[in-house]
Amino acid sequence: MKKLFALILLAATGISCSNSKVDNAAQLITKDGMMNHIETLSSDEFLGRSTGTEGEEKSVNYLVEQFKAMGATSGVDDGSYVQRFPLLGQKTMSHSMEVRRPLRRSTINTFTYFEDFVAWPSNQSEKVDINDAELVYVGYGIQAPEENWDDFKGVDVKGKIIIIKNNDPEYDEDLFGGKTRLYYGRYTYKYEKAKEMGALGAIIIHTTPTAGYGWGVVSNGWSRERFYVKSDKNADKGNTEMNGWVTYEAGKTLFNQAGLDIDEMLEAADSPDFEPVELKNTGLSVSIEAEYRDINSRNVIAKIEGNDPELKDEYLVLTAHYDHLGITKPIDGDSVNNGAEDNAAGVSAVLESMKAYKSIQPELKRSVLAVVVGAEEVGLLGSQYWAENPTVHPGKVTGNINLDGMNVYGETNDLVIIGYGRNTLADKVVEVAEEQGRAVKPDANPEQGIFYRSDHFNMAKVGIPAIFPNPGNEFVNKPEGYAEKVDSVSAANYHSVNDEINEYWDIAGAVKDTRLFFEVGFGALNDDKLQSWKQGDEFEATRLKMLEEIK
Repeated sequence: MKKLFALILLAATGISCSNSKVDNAAQLITKDGMMNHIETLSSDEFLGRSTGTEGEEKSVNYLVEQFKAMGATSGVDDGSYVQRFPLLGQKTMSHSMEVRRPLRRSTINTFTYFEDFVAWPSNQSEKVDINDAELVYVGYGIQAPEENWDDFKGVDVKGKIIIIKNNDPEYDEDLFGGKTRLYYGRYTYKYEKAKEMGALGAIIIHTTPTAGYGWGVVSNGWSRERFYVKSDKNADKGNTEMNGWVTYEAGKTLFNQAGLDIDEMLEAADSPDFEPVELKNTGLSVSIEAEYRDINSRNVIAKIEGNDPELKDEYLVLTAHYDHLGITKPIDGDSVNNGAEDNAAGVSAVLESMKAYKSIQPELKRSVLAVVVGAEEVGLLGSQYWAENPTVHPGKVTGNINLDGMNVYGETNDLVIIGYGRNTLADKVVEVAEEQGRAVKPDANPEQGIFYRSDHFNMAKVGIPAIFPNPGNEFVNKPEGYAEKVDSVSAANYHSVNDEINEYWDIAGAVKDTRLFFEVGFGALNDDKLQSWKQGDEFEATRLKMLEEIK
């Protein structure tokens, strides 16, 4: 009976060759192999691997060398393994925002940059000059037909600045995933919707509960240099000239001028019957000047071709970002952000997985594509560029496993999948984990919207069923309190010069997880059908569209 169950499970996961072959290939993913890659990529020699720097150059060269050495071929038509993409760095140099009485042509209040607001040109312009713009409050700024929700009903926002509540509705478990933050709740969606609707500008009201972080995170992050995938400036010029954030207090000033109560307005947004509200007798004047610089970055793409005549043109995509934060202000004499956990470890997992797939290449029906992306730390831009300029049509990609931050603290009996239950690839993780006696858990903090904060999200946006594995916390043979301790260490080291290999590291955890994901990937490569999003998922419609395009 046990043997029959195992055969059924293997068939369900797509593992059709002998189990010993898969196991033997997985054993090629080793501690020494992973540590060698991590030690190299996170060494001071690689200068923190910042976008557009010598550290990026060294990283790209190393990755190409490794792929060539293992026998993986180029995933780029010119044979270089490198997909180049242009970036634009944007920095706000001067700025002003005034609340106005348009009819009297008088200023009511002047907001202070950084303290009250941050703003920037949204269309790669060098200057924004908006005078006495009309304001419309559009609640969450969401249009979601599947939820019977439209915050723009009955209003034309062309030529107006829209004021937006952050997040998405959380009050009902049957709407927008309840407390799980969907893409509708991300600031990127709101700015994209503003452009789609032809708004002159878009301003999000910050509150700590709706953002999940304080105003300091917003003001510090958005007042620094921002990066974008460079586009044709004429093509990118839409009606939307500026985007920004304001504090709760600044938002209160705007509503008060219009005779409205901010708390009542924020509460009103939680109803599907909400209708946009014009802020009468209130205008906003905004002046911004920005400087730009050109930067070039690169993705490294390698391929292991499958053998099925009908399926080898379909792919499993493995992603990891190789970039990190580079050189910053010294702390105790150390200025190199080595990025060992984030994300030399993830890159190492991809390299070791590709080596294992190469060893079992004759058993692969579909092909494997490693897309090791740059510019993740400045906005997921490498994966965005690949998704917008794919080397393989998204409809021919069965799924994406994104490895961003591995478990470097020891073996666990569990693991977390960001995207748990959303697609059939996530289901495969559960199946393989159960076979190994391990538990798979969903995201413990879905309100943080982590699904939209790593490179798999850009894959999902073009319909590819994607998963983002995270480490578990049920450690094996570790002392009591160990999970809490290493969680604290990891959090303290995150995005700092202290993200280095340290005394707590035990790479056995990353090896165990990588072997599991290798088997999951093998199943997807040999499954009878492509992976899919679950019915009703926010990315299902895009997936169906992509599949239709390749018919």
